[in-house]
Amino acid sequence: MVVSPHYLASAAGARILEKGGNAFDAAVAVSACLAVVYPHMTGIGGDSFWLTWHQRDGKLRAYNGSGRSGYQLDAQHYADEGRIPTRGIRSAITVPGMVDSWDAILKEYGRFSFKEVLEPAITYALNGFPFSPDQYKNTTLAQSVLAETESTANIYLPYGKVPSAGQKFVQKDLGESLIKIAENGRDVFYKGAIAKEIVTYMRENDGYLLFDDFADHYGNWVEPISTTYHDYTVYQVPPNSQGFTALMALNILENYDFSTIKHGSYEYYHLLIEALKKAFRDRNEVLTDPEFSNIPLNKLLSKHYGAELAQEIQYNKAHEFQSEPLGSDTAYAAVVDEEGNAVSFIQSLYFEFGSAIVAGSTGILLQNRGSFFSLDSKQVNYLQPHKRTFHTLMPAMAFLDGKPSILYGTQGGEGQPQTQTALITRIIHYGMNPQEAVSEPRWVWGRTWGEQTEELKIEERVNDHVCTALVKAGHLVRKVHAYDGVMGHAHAIQIDEQGFRIGGTDPRCDGAALGW
Repeated sequence: MVVSPHYLASAAGARILEKGGNAFDAAVAVSACLAVVYPHMTGIGGDSFWLTWHQRDGKLRAYNGSGRSGYQLDAQHYADEGRIPTRGIRSAITVPGMVDSWDAILKEYGRFSFKEVLEPAITYALNGFPFSPDQYKNTTLAQSVLAETESTANIYLPYGKVPSAGQKFVQKDLGESLIKIAENGRDVFYKGAIAKEIVTYMRENDGYLLFDDFADHYGNWVEPISTTYHDYTVYQVPPNSQGFTALMALNILENYDFSTIKHGSYEYYHLLIEALKKAFRDRNEVLTDPEFSNIPLNKLLSKHYGAELAQEIQYNKAHEFQSEPLGSDTAYAAVVDEEGNAVSFIQSLYFEFGSAIVAGSTGILLQNRGSFFSLDSKQVNYLQPHKRTFHTLMPAMAFLDGKPSILYGTQGGEGQPQTQTALITRIIHYGMNPQEAVSEPRWVWGRTWGEQTEELKIEERVNDHVCTALVKAGHLVRKVHAYDGVMGHAHAIQIDEQGFRIGGTDPRCDGAALGW
């Protein structure tokens, strides 16, 4: 089973599995293909996080494929304006970590070569693919910022305009970069021709990343963090990922009897929203690169602390708390092969189209993830050299009886832990299959990026009586369209007690669930 937010990426993974590749080979193929066919959401100029289950070894591992700020980066570079810009060359201040993560996954568990798994992505980059409805929508919204840089506009605004949905979209420069990686491996990206081209472009355009920043990059195999939730054990990637917030929310919700709470009721929405606010409050205080600051996970993930936070929730009153502006544009996917190997992974450029800077002739959009660093030295996420920033990416797996049962995740910045919590409660408490769980009405509290807010966006399919009750409790409700893209693109795979794979992909995107 393969699920992803673009049908061509799902098909690429399926092709690798049919050719004899395993879940790890297929996952890298999906990841690379998404970097081509979903370029507004992700790309090889961005980061990725992975949860991997190897059936024979019986081991779950996580890979942190996020990059660090440049060696010369500190808050003084932005002293005059008092903030890090969210677009442009000066927002591209962290090394892209995704290509390194592909190499790590394939070397550890793959059967196929780089050349074999990158073939679908290379083909779509060189020969083109149909411009998707989601890419059309996001390109239209970002048209003005894309037009500001010639190397970017030449690719994403050919002939000076947004391509129409269904039009062939070609990225030859990106295809050539992928060929270099396929033939020469990760080091061409970090120590070879691609790194040199990116750094040269940076130097000529007042950027900050140096060749040593690329050459010294490394990702990490890390131990997943977890909590129990009823009969399940739920796993996330540890910080600098925000994954622990979803685990905290489950520890809070475990104090409530969901057999007495109707799905889609006021009580359902209110409890989940309030539980997540409690987790966000702590997340904003502590989340950063754990090599620079102690993050008290033992306390945050304790059942006792979850019970304390549950007692703070009032059934008839919304807690006042403003969300931080977080980037939303991300791509989540998952793969399970015939042997039972499983990969849950997510990747991003941060904002849609990242920094909106294509580095010279590489065809590679650079991420703007580092723009979330703080310039306030009192803040835990303060910008310092060679540091990873607070990261929204958070793939998840839930185990039952010691084996993977649910692989799930979503696009959406602040919305990621919210939608994950909706998915897991819908599957566990209300018996929904993955497709039902992702298709049901959703909400997102707070802001993906922009101004701070307490706004609760909720799909118009939610009952009016429920919305009225939420308003009465103090929630700042704003109804949005049914299946609105602001809810993010969620996907899930469930492995049932018979070993069947059941997939669900979000109707809010261009994805597909393929299984056999």
